[in-house]
Amino acid sequence: MDQVALPLVIHGLGGGRDALPSGFLDGTHSCHYRLMPLLFARESDHLVDTLREVAAPNKIKKVLKEYTPFKRMIYQKRGQKVRDMFDCDNLPRKERQIRNRIKSAGLWER
Repeated sequence: MDQVALPLVIHGLGGGRDALPSGFLDGTHSCHYRLMPLLFARESDHLVDTLREVAAPNKIKKVLKEYTPFKRMIYQKRGQKVRDMFDCDNLPRKERQIRNRIKSAGLWER
């Protein structure tokens, strides 16, 4: 099973604290992201496509656009620019290298 973002997994399993079986958090079934640029750089196409799909309805879009990193990464397509910078099958070994590359391209968001 492809990884998907943690809130999507919890929602898909009916929500609540015990929605994920023990040991599945940040493993084969979920991805808990800390920063949007890293999500776009490292995660699977399926996860990114799912994020875009759930962020598309106007009710959701209105809320997410209030947070600048979401607005820029998802709706202003900067996330795709970050994605295009990396080969997900051959990422740099250290997160710092990924961060520095994104920062030097002017696409870093917190």
